Amino acid sequence: MLSQEIRKKFLAYFKENQHAVVPSSPTVPHDDPTLLFINAGMNQFKDLFLGKTKRDYTRATSSQKCIRVGGKHNDLDNVGHTSRHMTFFEMLGNFSFGDYFNKEASAYAWHVTTEIFQFDPKRIWVSVFETDDEAFELWKPHIDEKRIIRLGEEENFWSMGETGPCGPCTELLYDRGDQFGTATNPFKDKTGERFPEFWNLVFMEFNRDQSGKMTPLPKQCVDTGAGLER
Repeated sequence: MLSQEIRKKFLAYFKENQHAVVPSSPTVPHDDPTLLFINAGMNQFKDLFLGKTKRDYTRATSSQKCIRVGGKHNDLDNVGHTSRHMTFFEMLGNFSFGDYFNKEASAYAWHVTTEIFQFDPKRIWVSVFETDDEAFELWKPHIDEKRIIRLGEEENFWSMGETGPCGPCTELLYDRGDQFGTATNPFKDKTGERFPEFWNLVFMEFNRDQSGKMTPLPKQCVDTGAGLER
């Protein structure tokens, strides 16, 4: 399937589910001094997550052009060493601004992955934040518990940068088969090619300030990112 077809199908699905299709913002942010380049689909929605502004929609979808060459989300050192890291890429995403939360986000991701793109459900693994029992339970109807892994803050608590919106996340990974490596668990071979992570669902609940203190956001939000090229 060509990348343009993947993009088209992804955006069309979420449009059918009442998401506004929002164009990619410029890769150089004009109103955020904390970023040199746009590094995630959620960047242009930062003030919506923080409750500082409102738009005429509460759910959105986009294919955002991203550059990662420094800062918290820096992929530069991995370029050339793996087949899945690039400095420039497109991030497909769906977002909720106080509309739906983790239950609906997980259901959307599962449908898109297994029904639209027809990934084999038995090859899918997921990780959840170590204390997020709710996310763990949401995946159990779809995935064997042996393929649901609890991980700590470094892997499964996402933030835009050192400050800003943040929250626990759950990641989807796909087993490409033993021709890509002998590891039987994606978390025993994080830098290998067998189990690429292809979609991250962030349950935005907090805002982290410069002191590291986290305060609840005005509303629970959802920020997801799926690498188009992956």
